[in-house]
Amino acid sequence: METAIDYRIARRRMVEEQLMPRGITDQRILDAFLAVPRHLFIDPALGKRAYDDCSFPIGHDQTISQPFTIAFMVQALEIGPEDRVLEIGTGSGYQSAILSLLAKEVYSIERITSLAEKAGNALRSMRTGRIRLKVGDGSKGWKGYAPYDRIIVSAATADKPDLLLSQLTPEGKLIVPIAEGPEHIMLFTRRNGSISERRLKRCAFVPLKRGVD
Repeated sequence: METAIDYRIARRRMVEEQLMPRGITDQRILDAFLAVPRHLFIDPALGKRAYDDCSFPIGHDQTISQPFTIAFMVQALEIGPEDRVLEIGTGSGYQSAILSLLAKEVYSIERITSLAEKAGNALRSMRTGRIRLKVGDGSKGWKGYAPYDRIIVSAATADKPDLLLSQLTPEGKLIVPIAEGPEHIMLFTRRNGSISERRLKRCAFVPLKRGVD
């Protein structure tokens, strides 16, 4: 049986061997990855493999992203402690927990009811920041609490997510995988009334689906 200290060691190795050597330098992000127990968000049978730098299936053709991918996207967003963050695709809830330790508030939408319920249970089992979960169509965002300082999309869209971009603050940022040609992570920044975009890196994500299951 794995002990708590084993998991702490595994998290430290994840940070020191997978994240720091590949350019994750923000200490707040590194501390969040040290604090959040990824093994609580995946199949318990995986044990310490929970901290391997790979994705794992979580059911319903969805996955929990590899730690480096999450860290890369979160670092690119430059989340401040007073920021309000919208997350599209709660999934396992692991990224939600990471975000909650960096931002003032996290609003997260999951379209698959059973995944949202499971993520909620996992999040309640540990100490997080303020997280509000919702079952719904993430492609529409969450207009009732808009605007958001930062938006992160955890599934690939076919094109520029204009509806989500409309829910950003005047200085907001949105990061999203876009499957237009070769799939890339794209960073959108709103500034002075216009939106700039920057292609960051190649990626592979499950597609963003509409509706609710």
